[in-house]
Amino acid sequence: MNKPVIILGASDLGKAVLEIFKSNSVVVYGFLDDDKKLHGTEIEDSTVLGSTDNEDFLKIIGKDCDVFIASDDNSWKATMIKSFRKHQKSMPVNAIHGNASVAQSAIIHHGTLINHGVIIGANAEIGNHCMLHSGCIVDFNAKIGDFVQVGAGSIINSGVVIEDGAFVGSGVTIVSGVTIGEGARVGAGSVVISDVKKKQTVFGNPAKAID
Repeated sequence: MNKPVIILGASDLGKAVLEIFKSNSVVVYGFLDDDKKLHGTEIEDSTVLGSTDNEDFLKIIGKDCDVFIASDDNSWKATMIKSFRKHQKSMPVNAIHGNASVAQSAIIHHGTLINHGVIIGANAEIGNHCMLHSGCIVDFNAKIGDFVQVGAGSIINSGVVIEDGAFVGSGVTIVSGVTIGEGARVGAGSVVISDVKKKQTVFGNPAKAID
């Protein structure tokens, strides 16, 4: 990655993303955030330059700099990505911490956050615009779809499939071969031993559906 990066979102998540880029010696051009109280302030040595609709900065994305969207609001994120693809002909870059371990055979698509201590095994595949928080493990041959969030310390065992938009809380264990359906939610600390249906919420050890 040779271009500097603009980070959309100056929240705590944005600060974590700043740390990730710094761990790779990537220059952060600055932040864009819709909270006007933050405009002109600095986070470490990076300035909050303006709002996320500021055309003066958006027009340089894809030409003079890259972008990363630091938000867990998938709907808003999808809207921004659609705009970048249409107007800037670009996609958000990945933010992969320098202390993450990613197998050479793993596939990682666009705009994904991989935080400190994450381990991604051989032939695993991570979709677009995911968030893998600190210390989680994605074992070999696991497949994670788009817009998936995996909490800190979770273990995604071999051959697991997590479909688009699913949420896996912190400290979860998903045993080998299980499928987590599209938009499903797995509560923190759960142990998932069987498939989870689309949009279903499960919790516990073993995890069970919550009515």
